[in-house]
Amino acid sequence: MSFLDLAAQRYSVRTYSGKKVEQEKIDLILKAAQLAPTAVNYQPQMIYVLKSDEALAKINRLCRCIYGAPLVFLVCSDERRTWKSQTEPGYSAGEMDCSIVCTHMMLEAWEQGLGSVWVRLFDVAEVAKAFDLPPYIKPICLLPVGYAAPGAKPYAPWHDVYRPIADFTKEL
Repeated sequence: MSFLDLAAQRYSVRTYSGKKVEQEKIDLILKAAQLAPTAVNYQPQMIYVLKSDEALAKINRLCRCIYGAPLVFLVCSDERRTWKSQTEPGYSAGEMDCSIVCTHMMLEAWEQGLGSVWVRLFDVAEVAKAFDLPPYIKPICLLPVGYAAPGAKPYAPWHDVYRPIADFTKEL
């Protein structure tokens, strides 16, 4: 399958079967995270693999958008490792880098026959406290992952409706 075919077929899965994700597939998703480009290749990502009953119960209490996934990646930025701009004071590339990392993970999950949904609907401070994260580890997003339940489909009816390329590009 070409990359564009994979990107076109992928959708955010919001209903999962109860089947656990095999460790081999978890490892491939984490390999995709390792290979993701980051600013100056500083690789600030810190990823917590939530798969124990205790961890999943905790994240389900903190976020209503886990949708019964048997696996959740908590993608964080290690602010000690992020690239900091010399031209824009206070700018850290951690959130951007972790977004790229999460996108690679999401696409690899799909390649492995797994669904996922990118989630940011949670209180960063509550998640950091609940998982006892050090102060320099900043939660960026959650990636619930699992096998899609039978009948799963895109949530939005406009899922495959795209703006024309000419609407969002400008040649200079």
